[in-house]
Order: sequence, then C-alpha cells, then structure tokens
Amino acid sequence: MEFRTDILGEPYEAAVLPLRPDEEGDVSATLVRRLVPGAERAVLYVHGYVDYFFQTHLADHFTAAGYSFYALDLRKYGRSLRTHQSPNFVRDLTAYDEELDEAVRIIREVDGHTRLLVNGHSTGGLITALWADRRSARGLVDALFLNSPFLSMPAAPAVRALGAPAVEAMGRLAGTRKLPSTLNPHYVHSLHRDHRGDWDFDLTLKPAEGFPLYAGWLAAIQRGHRIVRRGLGIECPILLMASTASTSTTRWDPALHRTDAVLRADDIAALGPRLGRSVTVVRIDGGMHDLVLSGEQVRNRVFTELDRWLTAYLPADGA
Repeated sequence: MEFRTDILGEPYEAAVLPLRPDEEGDVSATLVRRLVPGAERAVLYVHGYVDYFFQTHLADHFTAAGYSFYALDLRKYGRSLRTHQSPNFVRDLTAYDEELDEAVRIIREVDGHTRLLVNGHSTGGLITALWADRRSARGLVDALFLNSPFLSMPAAPAVRALGAPAVEAMGRLAGTRKLPSTLNPHYVHSLHRDHRGDWDFDLTLKPAEGFPLYAGWLAAIQRGHRIVRRGLGIECPILLMASTASTSTTRWDPALHRTDAVLRADDIAALGPRLGRSVTVVRIDGGMHDLVLSGEQVRNRVFTELDRWLTAYLPADGA
C-alpha cells in the first residue's frame, strides 16, 4: 500500500486497498486522506450510491477543526471502479466490511489516530450503520454522523412489502440482472455547475442517469433495511440529519434545490431511533439529499449543528 497524490491534487493523497477477488475478478477500494499533523481525531467519510468523494469543502471543515480527513471510495465506485466490473454491484452489504476494517486499521494503527468519527452519506450511511453495529464490541468507532442515510426504500410500506419477495428471489437467481433504474437525473443536474448547480465533479464517476440497477444489489439493500427495521445496537453516539421535506418529480422543479429529491426524509428520521442507544435526530429545513451540498445558508446550519454535537460527544483533547 502506497499513498500517492490523489485526483483532487495536493493536499489529498490516495492509496489502493487490494481486496479479495469476487466473481468478476480483482477488487480494490481507494482510501483518500488529508492529514493534519499531530491530530488525534480523524473522520472517515463514506459516499452514497452512484457517488464518490469530491466534497473538498467537507474536508476543509473537518481539518480546520483539527481532524485528519479520510474518505473511502468503496469497491466498484468512483476511483475504485474497473472496466471488468459491474458498477456499484455487491450481493451482500457485509462485503464492505473488508475495506471498512482495513481503512480503520490504517487510520488507527498506521497513522496513529486514537479517536474516530465515521460519516456516512445515503447508501454509505446504511452501510456504515450496519457495519458499526457488527463492530460495536470492538470499539473501532467513537461517533457516527449519518447524512440522509438510506434506511428505507422511497416508496409506501405496502409497495415495499409487495415488491420485496420478487426482488429477493431475482437477486438470488439472477443477481446481475439489470432492472429499470428510478434514479432522477434532475438531482445531479441540481448539483452540477454545468447544469443548475454550484458544484464541480466528474460526471463519468457520478453520472446524472446513474449506472444500471442490479437485482442482487437491490436485494442486498432490502436485507439491510429489514435489519434496520428490527433495530440495531450501535453503542457509540449517533447524529442523524435529514431534510424536513422530500420531492418526487420526473421533471425539473426548483424544489430540488431545497428538499431531498432521492429519499423520503420523514422515513429516515422515523427510523433513526432504531439504530442505537444514543441517537440525535436533526431535521434541516431547506436541505438537499446530500445536506453538505445544499445552499450556503443551509450548509452552514448543517455544520453548526454538527459542531455543536461533536463538542458534546467527541470534544477536542483537553476540552
């Protein structure tokens, strides 16, 4: 393992994490870092579906507060996607334990950080919550910050219940079968500066139309959701943030700039208390799906709420 200059340029470095091969061949993840000399606290960011780490202003915020910043591009996402792979595809969310465990080992044992905040967005929020629950007894995570975590399908409960058995069966029998994608391209358009947004990112790594939706991946997500609904036992304190409103549209709507256009924010907030013993739920008025990509005033409130919570649950040394 060797860290080299990342695609974002200095001061970001990236290292390839070799993983066990799967049915499609060689697999790896990518760990990006921006070190703060002498820092004892670190944060590990995990992205969402059809996503990768590009939010440098998030890293700016954490490093200014004295955290070393790390971001993990999961297998078959972003920097880690290879030409022989089905984008974003896994058959079970526990597959991600391998790269999460290795990233934490590097952060704690190699780079010497003693306290760790894990920050998961959307699908990354679901993945990290389930992983943190499985790792609760090991003391690997000191605090968990979930930004609009994907805890439930954006559909009515009756629709979810009717469709789940068919998806589960298809996932077992034809895991790489492509399903009709419901990804709304206007969400990415609301973010990217070449369309109607303020942000610059690689549209080949985060395309507006998304990647194919695979039956095996969707079945894995549904199993994760069932585990969440039964209740987790995460021992570290959890901050869950979600917008106050959601928008479902197939056409451009200005509301995309001030609501969650991907998930049902009310469902996220309702499921939050099932994650662990100490859960703080904060609703962000005017928040987009990725809350840290919201408009500046909204984004500032996100960071204010985050800092207030961190002061209580993960204070600086000597505080």
